[in-house]
Amino acid sequence: MKRSIIVSIILIMSVTVATAQTEKEIKAEIKHVTVFPDRAQIDHETTFSLLPGKSVLKLSGLSPYIDVQSIQVKGYGEFTILSVNHQNNYLQNLEDSPEVKSIRSQIDELQIKVADENAAINVLKQKEAFLTANNAVLVKTTTFSLEQFKNFMDLYTNNMEQIAMTSLKKDRLIKDYNKQISALQKQIADKLGKQQLPSGEILVSVTTEKQVTGKLTFSYVVANAGWYPSYDIRVDDIKNPVAIFYKANVYQNSGVEWKDVKLSFSNATPWVAGDIPVLNTWFVDFYSPATIRIRGLASAAKRSEAPVMMEKGVSENALEAKDLEASPVSVQKQVGETTITFDIAIPYTVPSDGKVQTVEIQRITAPADYKYVTMPKLSPLAYLTANIADWAKLSLQTGEATLYFENSFVGKSTLNVNQLKDTLTISLGTDNSILVKREKRKDFTSKKVIGANRTDTFSFLLTIRNNKSNMVKITLNDQIPVSSNSDINVDPIESSGGKIDRQSGEIKWEFEIKPQETKQVILTYSVKYPKDKTVILE
Repeated sequence: MKRSIIVSIILIMSVTVATAQTEKEIKAEIKHVTVFPDRAQIDHETTFSLLPGKSVLKLSGLSPYIDVQSIQVKGYGEFTILSVNHQNNYLQNLEDSPEVKSIRSQIDELQIKVADENAAINVLKQKEAFLTANNAVLVKTTTFSLEQFKNFMDLYTNNMEQIAMTSLKKDRLIKDYNKQISALQKQIADKLGKQQLPSGEILVSVTTEKQVTGKLTFSYVVANAGWYPSYDIRVDDIKNPVAIFYKANVYQNSGVEWKDVKLSFSNATPWVAGDIPVLNTWFVDFYSPATIRIRGLASAAKRSEAPVMMEKGVSENALEAKDLEASPVSVQKQVGETTITFDIAIPYTVPSDGKVQTVEIQRITAPADYKYVTMPKLSPLAYLTANIADWAKLSLQTGEATLYFENSFVGKSTLNVNQLKDTLTISLGTDNSILVKREKRKDFTSKKVIGANRTDTFSFLLTIRNNKSNMVKITLNDQIPVSSNSDINVDPIESSGGKIDRQSGEIKWEFEIKPQETKQVILTYSVKYPKDKTVILE
């Protein structure tokens, strides 16, 4: 028995020595990096020579944040790959401190929350589309009593408003989560250096019957890397198309520098499960209006049609318009069935420091319908908007946009492509050449008491003047109150041809105003209600 144990030990030691003697360190430079929104795929390539027999080829100095399941090794030559293994070498570099582990855990939790909120927003959009489609069908094909119609509209209003408010809250949460992730990644960059991280290693066992020269390619995915889009949107004048400068902001803190590598930016999310979701049984019951709080449609309707608005002010980091004329790097765009990839022709170096580098990946010229929008009840200013049709064909993603108009920086906005509309509306700031005024017509404004009721009449003169040298399109917006009580009656007496939305009370006028031309409209309405009640109308 002792003899057999000794023989086994000797055999194990012999195998260990043999393995150690045939292990060969190889070097493989990073040739290409495909950057996804929150990780990156690294591709290496190397050539080597082998003696007859079995060998272990070790590629070291890799990132410690490799996703083991993503490792792919391909061999070219007269040899056979027996196995592929991965390990982190903690003898060369120290393990992360508990504090760093805690930060990474926080980042993982926040990224999960972002994914959950995005999934919830997609569900809300589908619900909104369903409600809108079915509302139109039911109103056209169903005969309602007055009470049934009121209950139906109350249910529709409550659901649409809840969807709008929930989506808004979730967008704010995602923005806050991303800020937290960025701050935590900066903490990691400050606390860690390459020497403090373990070295990732891939070991490839191979065998050959003769001396050969071969080639190996390695591919794997690492965490602590990613990219996000941003834009420069420029309009020289309203006679020309919109110029959109699409930029990729790349960062990485994988522990290994990407030196002189070809970069590709992909919007793919390969880590998202590909399983088809299951529709569970949908139970319905009678609706009880007493259980739902009734609220108005005005705010929800207004939100759904609002253009992308900008943040005012001048940024110290804003680029001068002339800097945007520099030639961009050569980029090849590949559009697949479900993903879009931008391949950068020039090699880049991206240090492992968490700092953001910006790479211009596309310049787009898009025809736009320019229109001014004004709401003199709220502001005496006219806002210029660019309306881009068929924007989905531009392959854009939601991101921050820096706006330039007539070679001047006018502010920042969010280019939001998560919408169901065919037209993308972008605000380009105010124009002082369009004068807007709203005046009360005192001679036509009155308050009268007749019998048990009181009638308040209001009348306004709305004036728009075009001091520009060219014709402009402009949408004038105002409103009348909407009654939420059967004892209050609102009567639009005069609207000068404006289109009135009875549910929201919004009135719109569409004009084409020639240079130096002035347009005027009159808005008059009355509100009738019991004289012993109080209604706030001003």
